[in-house]
Amino acid sequence: MKTIKFLFVFLFLVNLSCKKEKHTAPETQNSSPKIESSAEKHFAIVIHGGAGTIKKENMTPEQETAYREKLQEALNTGYTILENGGTSLDAVQKTINIMEDSPLFNAGKGAVFNSLGKNEMDASIMDGSTLNCGAVAGIKHIKNPINAARLVMDSTRHVLLSGKGAEDFAKLYNLTFVDASYFHTEKRYNQLQRAQKKDNVQLDHAFINTNELIDDHKYGTVGAVALDKNGNIAAATSTGGLTNKKYGRIGDSPIIGAGTYANNTTCGISCTGTGEYFMRTLAAHEASNIIKYKKLSLQKSLKNVIQQIGDLGGDGGMIGLDKEANIAWSFNTTGMYRGYKKSNGKNVIQFYEE
Repeated sequence: MKTIKFLFVFLFLVNLSCKKEKHTAPETQNSSPKIESSAEKHFAIVIHGGAGTIKKENMTPEQETAYREKLQEALNTGYTILENGGTSLDAVQKTINIMEDSPLFNAGKGAVFNSLGKNEMDASIMDGSTLNCGAVAGIKHIKNPINAARLVMDSTRHVLLSGKGAEDFAKLYNLTFVDASYFHTEKRYNQLQRAQKKDNVQLDHAFINTNELIDDHKYGTVGAVALDKNGNIAAATSTGGLTNKKYGRIGDSPIIGAGTYANNTTCGISCTGTGEYFMRTLAAHEASNIIKYKKLSLQKSLKNVIQQIGDLGGDGGMIGLDKEANIAWSFNTTGMYRGYKKSNGKNVIQFYEE
């Protein structure tokens, strides 16, 4: 009899315990999705349109408005993708497409001429979550070079394709091709003539004298770095290079670690300027390493690298964005077209040294 009573009490307690578990489990399950990480709460995009002698006195009100509107359009394009849950890779690619399609910048439609009077373009893109990347160099007929760079990343085991090989590969995937005349503008051609008379090459936004308007000159390499809602960083850069550059010259823009770099553990970087110096310092990767090993802030890291480049005799600038959605830029020229848009509501566009 005692055994039966003991068994009854045991079964009662087991049943009570099961009911408690069934009651508490749904509460735990319902509460967990409400917890969001800081990476999910914040997303952002930062862009540049080249660095150089950018001064207010060199720009008409109409020119300043044109730049501001195009930079804002580019920012809005990438931001909308991020806001809707899209990837940072798509955001930087589509943002750069906007600037490549504009004659205001030295990329795509606005690409400058080399010493033979031809347009040769470079671009690269990198995924900070996997370190996967793709780049193209010396292409002449692809309307949007950054699309070709993305194609190399997504559809090959390689990182960099150049010249005819890159274009033949792009044809297999039906990228948009244009005749060389698409990239020809009189302003760019006149700029080449002036540079050749002086036997020099011109950096983004370089002026022969301070009285000349910016409309007469090379504009700028373009770049974008984005952080999406999943905490992934991507960076991309596109350029036409330097005016009057030697045929076949390749700068830092398509070189991963020099002109472009992205790593979720540190930051994403895009550079603009005299590419040879950014290659010698591995500028973009150097900025990431300073954050990783010296534990400096993003801003201090960029400033450190630009100082190194300046000490070697180079000019230019760089933009960056870290895993916490902090944004920074640094340049040693009088100006750099730049801007950012963040999920906290901040929207900034700047031209001059400020």
